[in-house]
Amino acid sequence: MLIRSFPAGAFGTNCYAVASGPGQECVVVDPGMDAVEPLARMLADDGLKPVAVVLTHGHLDHTFSVLPVCDGYDIPAYLHPADNGMLADPARWHGPQLAPLITGVRLPDPSEVRALDDGAVLSLAGVELTVRHAPGHTQGSVMFSVDLGEAPGLLAGDVLFAGSVGRVDLPGGSWDAMLTSLRDVVLPLDDETVVLPGHGPATTIGRERATNPYLAEAAAAPKGEACELGPDRPEGHLRHAAAGLRALPRRPRHAHGAAAPGRIRLRRDAGLRGDRRLLPRGG
Repeated sequence: MLIRSFPAGAFGTNCYAVASGPGQECVVVDPGMDAVEPLARMLADDGLKPVAVVLTHGHLDHTFSVLPVCDGYDIPAYLHPADNGMLADPARWHGPQLAPLITGVRLPDPSEVRALDDGAVLSLAGVELTVRHAPGHTQGSVMFSVDLGEAPGLLAGDVLFAGSVGRVDLPGGSWDAMLTSLRDVVLPLDDETVVLPGHGPATTIGRERATNPYLAEAAAAPKGEACELGPDRPEGHLRHAAAGLRALPRRPRHAHGAAAPGRIRLRRDAGLRGDRRLLPRGG
């Protein structure tokens, strides 16, 4: 398995290419801002030919380049239907701070984007991606499970970062939904699962289970708690962790600007390796 990546644009969104090996077809994940040219260079380095774009969610820093990439390679894009509105009316879903970036952006018509369904297995480019719907950051946020050969992998989008989780203060975000996704979708995964997030460095489920305060809160959440998919609830950011934990920050840190994992390979003696860092054993 070969996974290549680079941080795209001002937000440092990790754009990935997933392939069975060099010189093969590949799947592109989250081509964000200013991603077209660096993506073309990255694909050329390993002789990769894209056959599809899959999107972890509809925020602009993950979808900005999807139209030129899909048009340029004549390939389809996939998105969970709950985030289709972000393509049709991006200004409504991104808040006033991002409004200047939205002006003039061309995004695909939602009718031209293929739907991602929870639990579906996408067989693309010789790679199988299992869709895991994990709302909270957005209503249509998904993660993709992939077999990395020597460990399970998780393309986590903006659901889970190293030491943090995705922000929930933009329209469509919900801390209740995020908490449920962390508890029911993330925490059941094996500790060895390598997490490839939408921003920042790679990590593992085991490392996050042991150190991430948001996963600790999710683990303590009672079963059956409602998963709210409706309007944003700012009061959700003010929840405290379970007994014995300190109060959590007002909102989760969005890991913009952190180093991307770069070329990612698995090595028997060390696990996941990136250009800049090596994950600790057992992490």
